Amino acid sequence: MIPIYMDNHLLALNKPHGLLTQPSNTSEDNLEDFAKDFIKKKFQKPGKVFLTPIHRLDRVTSGIVLFARTSKALKRLQVMMKNREIKKTYRARIEGALPQDSGTLTNEIVHDEYKARISKAKTKESKTAILHYKIIKDNLVEVILETGRYHQIRAQFANIGCPIVGDTKYGAKKGIMPQRIELVHAKMEFIHPVTKEMICLQI
Repeated sequence: MIPIYMDNHLLALNKPHGLLTQPSNTSEDNLEDFAKDFIKKKFQKPGKVFLTPIHRLDRVTSGIVLFARTSKALKRLQVMMKNREIKKTYRARIEGALPQDSGTLTNEIVHDEYKARISKAKTKESKTAILHYKIIKDNLVEVILETGRYHQIRAQFANIGCPIVGDTKYGAKKGIMPQRIELVHAKMEFIHPVTKEMICLQI
């Protein structure tokens, strides 16, 4: 396991498709357990390792996952996430044709069981989801999240007839590989919660 970034307060790893971000109620492998084992062995730490992801990626997606290694970093990063001070950029391959080369999608999203649903109107259960996109080439799109809702990118692109390639759950024509869709968390930009330097993580 080779970190994208590591210091005394942070650890960033590239999660592969098909792997859970955090432990579930099953015996399935997950990135958090692998990361804790990596830290424990690398620094020969006795006892439990403090390591908490500040965000999660769906099992079927891949890309950057940022962990806090200290409680101080965790609390500050959680505030930054809430205040939208962490810029997250994704790359996605889509089916269909977007209405324009770049734009903004704004929808009301309801978190149903294991799926997100676009609501035609604002309701008690819905949350506003905003993303900005730009076509890079052909069907490859850069996506910048303004909000971080459950299955946001998948649901919003499916809603305009452009589901993520491989995402049969949201209407893609067919899968490409088990537990994989063409969506990657490719870049994170933020101010380091402790040192205050600008951090740019990229894969």
